[in-house]
Amino acid sequence: MRATTHVQKPLRLGFIGWGAINRRVAELLRERQGHRIAFSVVCLKDVVDVGDVPAGAKIITCPSELLDIELDFMIEAAGRGAVTEWGEAALQQSQVFVVASASAFCDDALLQRLTAVAEDNGAQLLVPPGALAGVDAIAAASVLSLNEVIHRIVKPPAAWRSTEAEQLVVLGNLRRSTTFFSGSARDAAARFPQNANVAAITALSGIGLDRTHVELVADPDAKGNRHELVARGDFGKLSVSIENRPLATNPKSSEMAALSLVRLVENRVLAFAR
Repeated sequence: MRATTHVQKPLRLGFIGWGAINRRVAELLRERQGHRIAFSVVCLKDVVDVGDVPAGAKIITCPSELLDIELDFMIEAAGRGAVTEWGEAALQQSQVFVVASASAFCDDALLQRLTAVAEDNGAQLLVPPGALAGVDAIAAASVLSLNEVIHRIVKPPAAWRSTEAEQLVVLGNLRRSTTFFSGSARDAAARFPQNANVAAITALSGIGLDRTHVELVADPDAKGNRHELVARGDFGKLSVSIENRPLATNPKSSEMAALSLVRLVENRVLAFAR
């Protein structure tokens, strides 16, 4: 009996947004998995000053244009508004829609609507771990009762510039670590969407946006962006900390945010997923 050879088709990948994170994801995937990935589309608000788009990728500016493009995997990294604008079309055309801007789901109605669209189309709406360590354990722990989840975000003062933090503390005068916000993940992600977007990831993985407690800290001695997670429940106790190197082209984001997206894509195309 002659053995048959299965030839795997390239994963048809699309991006919503072409900022620092998606550019880094595309760069790494081209280096590591070029023959396994077909870059199909880049979705933007405006095509002005768009450069280094992957070869073969179509640039579109309207969600209705997406309905003519067949996709396997779609990554959003363009901010909360992009999730609202492109979410339904992405779920209608792609098997998987990854939402990096998890703070969009502070809008409960949006999450319910996109979940319904995913179910209707046999698609999956996926929130990545982003710059965090330990969210997989928190998600597993939430199978039983979780009593408490605390997420502390520590960044250098410069990383908090051009945010509401400037109204709460004089960033340029700090000489020691200062907590300028303490409240729910919903409030943190809504008020600091660029810096505290990950708070929504923690919350959605565990006990929700209103019960997850978040502290935001500006620390002049911080060398990177640090996330400290503590969880307690029927599973036991979790305590984990990760300090990320800022993304070279955007200090408000972490390199790990891009790396986590690369891992999700590679787990779709490699025989050994991890």
